[in-house]
Amino acid sequence: MTSPVIAMTNIRKTYNEGTPVANEVLHGISFALAAGEFACLIGPSGSGKSTLLNLIGLLEQPSGGTYLLNGQPIQEADDDTRTRARLETLGFVFQFHHLLPAFSALENVLLPGLMLNGTITAEARATATRLLTAVGLAGALNKPPNQLSGGMQQRVAIARALALSPQLVLADEPTGNLDTHSADEVFALMRNINRERGVAFLIVTHDPRLAARCDRIIELRDGTVVSDAPNQV
Repeated sequence: MTSPVIAMTNIRKTYNEGTPVANEVLHGISFALAAGEFACLIGPSGSGKSTLLNLIGLLEQPSGGTYLLNGQPIQEADDDTRTRARLETLGFVFQFHHLLPAFSALENVLLPGLMLNGTITAEARATATRLLTAVGLAGALNKPPNQLSGGMQQRVAIARALALSPQLVLADEPTGNLDTHSADEVFALMRNINRERGVAFLIVTHDPRLAARCDRIIELRDGTVVSDAPNQV
């Protein structure tokens, strides 16, 4: 049987550990995500969603528990190994697209490859062009972010997240800064990428409309998974 893309067992996260103001925000999180899944993570503000996403994305380290990435323990790996694993396996989409304003759409999509390899190859440029075309931005390759609408900027961010063919895209409120129409378009794009390319998605959202369109809903409350079930739609 193929290993899940991610598998977390009894993950805990404490800030200011070992001090009088230590604060445990995740209390033994356990779940796995298989290749090709399209899941969402919901819960009230302060429930630990962003902390959990940061741990999955290797931006922070857990205080306890086990995190397997493609079947391999990753939480205690050195920084270089974690950085390479982050670039090669995971893609990121945020509420605020974080595009570099001085760079064109194409140049923004090329950034992950530049970070990983230290150079931009003809193959990488061709891949970035194909991705931007696939997300409907063939005519905007050379435009800077300030010449694009919010929805278009988020499409660039999705193309950037896919630049290195990740197995899993982590999306933190990816439609939270968009109007309803643009949010629906961006969500539909992620859904199509999931179905057509087999990329797994884990989406943090406060929008019940979007959660209802995911295949699996994981609910976090007070740092604990209180529900994890297929969406019965």
